[in-house]
Amino acid sequence: MGKKKKQQASDDLAGEAAGAIGGLAVVFGVLAAIKDWLGLSWPATVLLTAGALVALGYGTWKLRTTLVSRFRGEAPTTAALKQDAPAEGLVEDEETVPAHPVWTEALVTAGVIDKNEVIRADQVSVTPVSTGKRHHFLLPRTRTFTDVEKRLDNVAGWYGVSRLHVKLERDRDNARGVNLLMLDAPPFSQPFPAPTRDEIRAFAGIPLGHDVTGQLAGVPTLDKASMLIGGMSQMGKTTLINGLITCLLVAYGDFDLYLLDGKFCGLVTFEKACVRYESSDDPDVFESIADELLERGVKRYERKREAKRNRQPEPKFKPVIFIVDEAADFFADNGTPKDKERAAGVAEKARKLAAKSLESGISVILLTQRPDKDAIPVTVRNQCQYRVCLYVESEGTAKVTLGDSYFTTAAPINPTHLNPQIKGQAVLFAGGTSTLIRGFNFSDEFMWEVVDEAAARHQKVLETAPPSPLKQAINLLREKGVEFMPTAELAPALGITEERPAERGKKLSKLLGVAPGKDEKGVVRGYWLADLTAASASDS
Repeated sequence: MGKKKKQQASDDLAGEAAGAIGGLAVVFGVLAAIKDWLGLSWPATVLLTAGALVALGYGTWKLRTTLVSRFRGEAPTTAALKQDAPAEGLVEDEETVPAHPVWTEALVTAGVIDKNEVIRADQVSVTPVSTGKRHHFLLPRTRTFTDVEKRLDNVAGWYGVSRLHVKLERDRDNARGVNLLMLDAPPFSQPFPAPTRDEIRAFAGIPLGHDVTGQLAGVPTLDKASMLIGGMSQMGKTTLINGLITCLLVAYGDFDLYLLDGKFCGLVTFEKACVRYESSDDPDVFESIADELLERGVKRYERKREAKRNRQPEPKFKPVIFIVDEAADFFADNGTPKDKERAAGVAEKARKLAAKSLESGISVILLTQRPDKDAIPVTVRNQCQYRVCLYVESEGTAKVTLGDSYFTTAAPINPTHLNPQIKGQAVLFAGGTSTLIRGFNFSDEFMWEVVDEAAARHQKVLETAPPSPLKQAINLLREKGVEFMPTAELAPALGITEERPAERGKKLSKLLGVAPGKDEKGVVRGYWLADLTAASASDS
């Protein structure tokens, strides 16, 4: 068998050799014929023949490709091949997709995109608005919205305007999408009309003012959130907070309002709508209200725990909003150890109120015209989720209100750049976003109407309430036709026979659930009809 296989392999090799020799002979013969026919030398004949074979092969491939493409209904073009090819450096062929001349130059100069990148002209749109123009464009694929945020001052500078002239908005559908509003004039050059009741109610949240386009701007809710408002004197804080309270009374529903008016008359317009209104800069008054609200919060937490133990739905509480004007005065001390201890106690109660009462529906709004480093304790300020800063003179002062890291956030607005001549203009920082707003300037007549409506709602609640010591006290004052009744006179009428004045006052306050006040001369302790009436509309 081995000999047969070797013999067969030898025969195959001989056959292949013979075939090769025959092939060479044929090729040589063909070349010789071509040489004789054309009269060329041997080298020229070989080169000519090889070139002819290459050309023939290319023509055959081209013909086959064209026929296949037409059969499939496709017509490959240079443009199509460019479109399918991966972009190199994201620079499009300018003959195919022209670059937008203005935005490309602006963003390159501002350092947002590189020199070899462009903003495509077909990806830029402009929409007129009442105060300017809103530009929308897409960045190159190597860039995102945050690249514009970081260089927004440079972009404004390229256009020859200030940072306040531009408003940046994120495109929620595309990380490369940018909405940039360019104002025709400085913001709030012309005042916007105050909103109507219907406009306030239609807003999805609590409006604080107009934005630069005239639309309402504010926060989504005060539920589980507190607010700090700071700014220099005469910058419009009172106007802004008056507008906020008015909007709350119009649209926030049923809630209890506590006001501590450190300016003595800045918030008196809303006294009739309050559960408790105090006009004072005495820290003891602040502590009194804080103690009342902390106790109310404790009772609410007890009800929540009891509901969880019994596997019942969590109780719903009426919102409580505590607003303090000139809050810094209550945290100040005169440098003595005793006063420092008192100030520390006030700060701790304020911190607890802002930090631990939110889950029970109690919110705090602090206002100060002295946003100095130590004006509002850091432990209190850090509990405020919403920050509003009016005009201040330095970035350091702005950080007191907005936070130490504010200027590292997305598209910050520097409050030192605000026009101090435009009252009520402020930076609203909420949810990581900065918005330039101007507070509403409602007429006194409109605010009076809103307050009277709220007071009428409270009165209706009182009339339908079941019998209680509080309702008995209110009826007693009305029957006697007085607005104020001393504790010594009211306590016996409600069955309290305690002779000691201090203990009698404590029992009466606990029975009514209302803190006592003082008469018009500030001497005699007792209860005002307005305070009792407002308290009757509140829950525990």
